[in-house]
Amino acid sequence: MFSSLRTRNYRLFAAGQVVSNTGSWMQRVAQDWLVLQLTHGSGTALGITTGLQFFPMLFSMWGGMVADRYPKRRILMATQAAMGGLALILGVLALTGTVAIWHVYALALLLGVITMVDNPTRQSFAVEMVGREGMANAIALNSAVFNLARIAGPAMAGLVIAVLGTPAAFLANAASYAAVLAGLKLMRPGELHTVPRAPRAKGQLREAIGYVWSRPDLRLLMVLVFFVATFGMNFQVTNALMATQVYHTGAGAFGLASTAFAVGALGGALLAARRGKPSLARLLVMSLVFSLTEIAGSLMPDFVLFLILLVPTGLALLSFSTAANSVTQLSTTAAMRGRVMGLYMLVFLGGTPLGGPLAGWIAEAAGPRAATLAGGAIALVSTLVVTVLLAHAHGDRARSLPRRALERARQHSLRLPVWVPMRLVTEGSATNRS
Repeated sequence: MFSSLRTRNYRLFAAGQVVSNTGSWMQRVAQDWLVLQLTHGSGTALGITTGLQFFPMLFSMWGGMVADRYPKRRILMATQAAMGGLALILGVLALTGTVAIWHVYALALLLGVITMVDNPTRQSFAVEMVGREGMANAIALNSAVFNLARIAGPAMAGLVIAVLGTPAAFLANAASYAAVLAGLKLMRPGELHTVPRAPRAKGQLREAIGYVWSRPDLRLLMVLVFFVATFGMNFQVTNALMATQVYHTGAGAFGLASTAFAVGALGGALLAARRGKPSLARLLVMSLVFSLTEIAGSLMPDFVLFLILLVPTGLALLSFSTAANSVTQLSTTAAMRGRVMGLYMLVFLGGTPLGGPLAGWIAEAAGPRAATLAGGAIALVSTLVVTVLLAHAHGDRARSLPRRALERARQHSLRLPVWVPMRLVTEGSATNRS
């Protein structure tokens, strides 16, 4: 389960990420609280802040292009230092009492721009630390670290804000980036599995899109990730509405629901780390399980059962997303990995501005249960459709193997024995298909 930690460079990276991600989750809570304070509880202002922070992810392929062109370790040192600087600026503004809502908007947008480069670089850096064989385990452990911080960060933020005030949470996050920078600095460059960098050239983004489009497995995986992430992963909206409007609980119960989901997600990431190399079949099974548990959750008669079901829902979702990330990277050539991961982050996060408002609209029109059910149903249908299309694509590929073999033989001036039935060569058989 923890095999990647045997690698010194990854150990340093993971340790820094535990500290930094905890600080980032502290800042998310503190930033939302600050926005509500500055705007007297405006939900619109909160939505604008989130939208500004996620908007640059629509251009994450440019970030992936940067990751392919330059040394990833140096890029990460620059992006992590910049993120720490933004947290420090917000902390100082809040501490001196001069902060205004436009400051928060501007800093959220800048953070999104930096994240646009940082995310695909960090994702594709895993293989350079542990090699291709250890990449699936490292990706899973990265998800485990993220979800561990997702549990600890908000709890620590509540404590820090209550005792020391909101500015202290921003300053603590700024300080947490020192752990990442120290880990990156202490790495041994000679032990990194560096890959050749892509030269500067025109049309590199089109090249990446064409590469994915020419691969039915990658193309359909991206489609599935988009539908599941955009319509099935709106738990910040649906869980809050289910807790308050369906089960009539308070803010504390909503926090408990978030924690239950995060615990399941942490378990899913650890299980993915233990399983080793993922496959498309496992990815599709986890997507199916996630869809069914989300649908079942929308039908639960009381809050306790809803809470219990959030654990396997989080587990299945993280198993799916970790497998999707690993399969994408393992199926991509090293020179193209940064740009492909930029496209992956685009389809994974780019639909958030669409999915969230849509879930809220369905909840207002038909109730929170309908919104949660719709998300699970769309994820289920997309999983079944992609499964059928993948099976069809693989079947076509298997049926074309004999024909391609004959063409290669002709190209190399090889002659088949006269007794080989040409019908078997051109049509294939059940054995060929399997």
